Amino acid sequence: MKELIYFTSECVSPGHPDKIADQISDAVLDACIKEDPNSRVACEVFCTTGQVVVGGEITTNTYIDIQKIVRDKINEIGYTTGMGFDSDCGVLNAIHSQSPDIAMGVDTGGAGDQGIMFGGAVKETPELMPLALVLAREIIVKLTKLTRNKEIKWARPDAKSQVTLIYDKNGKIIGVDTIVVSVQHNPDVTQEQIHQDVKELVIKPVLEKYNLDYKAVRQYHINPTGRFVIGGPHGDTGLTGRKIIVDTYGGFFRHGGGAFSGKDPSKVDRSAAYAARWVAKNIVAADLADKCEVQLSYAIGVAKPTSIKIDTFGTGRIAEEILAQKVSEIFDLTPRGIEKNLELRSGKFKYQDLAAFGHIGRIDLDLPWERTNKVEELKKVLNR
Repeated sequence: MKELIYFTSECVSPGHPDKIADQISDAVLDACIKEDPNSRVACEVFCTTGQVVVGGEITTNTYIDIQKIVRDKINEIGYTTGMGFDSDCGVLNAIHSQSPDIAMGVDTGGAGDQGIMFGGAVKETPELMPLALVLAREIIVKLTKLTRNKEIKWARPDAKSQVTLIYDKNGKIIGVDTIVVSVQHNPDVTQEQIHQDVKELVIKPVLEKYNLDYKAVRQYHINPTGRFVIGGPHGDTGLTGRKIIVDTYGGFFRHGGGAFSGKDPSKVDRSAAYAARWVAKNIVAADLADKCEVQLSYAIGVAKPTSIKIDTFGTGRIAEEILAQKVSEIFDLTPRGIEKNLELRSGKFKYQDLAAFGHIGRIDLDLPWERTNKVEELKKVLNR
C-alpha cells in the first residue's frame, strides 16, 4: 500500500468580509503613501451589516477622505443594494496619530516592532510557490473575473476555494484529491447550475493550465450546505488581518503571526515577511535548494535582525548555517534597507491589490520581492 500524504490550502475572494477589511486598510495606506511616502500607518477595519469602522494610528502630512475610500472600494468589489451591505453603509472614522514612543525607535531606522517573520519558496510551480495555494488562488481569480464581467450572472462577491493535493512519501505530487468551492449566489439559481458553471467555467481551465485533469479529482464539494445567498459582511463580520495564511503560502510554510494589511513598511510584520520571501526565492532560484524557508526576527527600535535562520528541509546543496551567513552579507535586512531594495514606499504598486489576491508569488504584478536579482551573487560567493 502506498504511503500518501494529503496537504490542503484555501483562498478567499475579494468579497470575503475579512478581505474587504484588508483592502480598505490597504487603500487607506495607498492614499497616504501616494501623497506622503513617509506616512506612518497602522489602519484596522471592522465591517458588518450596514457598517464599516476604520480605526488605528496614522501620522501623515496629507489629507485622506476615509468615507470616499471605503465607499469606492465596496463598489469596486461588487456589493450592491439588496445584499445587506453596500457603499451606502455607515462609515465610522476612529483614527488617531501614532504613539511617539513607537516613532522614537522607528525614526532612527529601527524596526517598528519586535516579532518573527517567515518566507519560503519551493519548486512546485514556475513562480516557486506551493501548488495547493496557487490552484486555490487561481480558482478564486478566475471566479472573480467571471463574476465581475457577468459571464456568471448568478454569482455574488463572497467566495472561498480549497484544494487538497496528494503527495507520495518522497514529496512528489501525485494529483488532486479534493476541491471545495463555496460561492455566494442570487436566490433564483439552481444548485445544478452552480455546480455546472463552477466545474466547467472555473475549475476546469485552472487545472488544465497545470496539466491536471479535472475529471480525475476524487471529490468535489461545491456549495456543500446547498445555499449561500447571505454572504459578505451581512453574513459574517470582517476584520483586518484574519487571513494571514491565505495572504502568504496557504500553510505550506510557517507564519510568524503578524498580518500585513494597513501597515506601512516600517512595520516589519509586513516588510520583513516580504524580504524573507525575496531571500528564499533567490536561494531556490539559484538551485541551492529545492525548498527553502527563511525566518527573520527583530527587536523594536533595533535595525539589524536579531536572528536569521534558514531551513532547506534536506534539499539544500549548501549547509544551512553557511547560507544564513552569506544571506546576512548579501541582503540588507535592516528596515530601511528592505524599504529601499523592495521599493516599499515608491508607489510603483498598490498595496490594496495585494490584499485582494495574496502578497506572495504574484506573477500578475511586478513585485520587487519576487525578483531573482541576487541569484548570481549567491552563486558567486558560494562557488556554485
